Amino acid sequence: MINPGGKSLLGKTAVVTGAGKNIGKRVAEHLAAIGANVVVNGRSDQAAVEETVASLERDYGVKALAYMADVTNRTEVDAMAAAAMDRFGRMDVIVSNVAHRNQTPFLDMDYSEWRNVIDSALDGAFHVCQAFTPHIIAGGEGGAIVTLSGISNRVGTLNRIHVNTAKAGLEGFTRGLSRELAQHGITVNAVAPGMIDTTRGESAGARPSITDRGIPLNRAGSVDEVAAMIRLLCTPEGAYTTGQTIQVNGGVYMA
Repeated sequence: MINPGGKSLLGKTAVVTGAGKNIGKRVAEHLAAIGANVVVNGRSDQAAVEETVASLERDYGVKALAYMADVTNRTEVDAMAAAAMDRFGRMDVIVSNVAHRNQTPFLDMDYSEWRNVIDSALDGAFHVCQAFTPHIIAGGEGGAIVTLSGISNRVGTLNRIHVNTAKAGLEGFTRGLSRELAQHGITVNAVAPGMIDTTRGESAGARPSITDRGIPLNRAGSVDEVAAMIRLLCTPEGAYTTGQTIQVNGGVYMA
């Protein structure tokens, strides 16, 4: 269990997309540990999503809602937002975590793969933020939005033109949205993980070695180290940080 001390999000509600496993699941746990009720979103692995919900309620005593939705489908996202408000009556935190990390040389990449990667990261963030943000504004207490970028677009990772493009666009989306929502007391930031010790999908290709990446700290990061940074940005302690991309990569890329 996570015990960061304090319940700074007690009584508040967060939605975390792609929260059935890996970083998304740990983010949901970190937010629950400081008191937040959580909408746990997934697209295909319902068992993993329901397991996350059960663990949040069991270990942290919060309420959680499992909701299966494709974040690239606006109708499904709107329905998820309505279900969240029906269950919890408020929204305070959005974590947009869905992304695909395919590994394909540019000249071998077909347009459908390009669109799939772009849509999941960019359209997904657009739909989720546009559907849920009005409920944060209506609450009148401000809130926080965090998008998940990555190191690829900063270092030009090979065979990931679509990922590089999606994440670069997501950071632009984040900066622009931070300006628009500042008047409502809503912060908007991106967290960009480097090499993190997670379960890696087949489409992402083989994990590069720490030596190849040249990581100054000489190790991979943990999901807790990413989730803890996101947690900070969602709390009152992080409320003066907005429009930023926070690099969590062991020093391999220095902003």
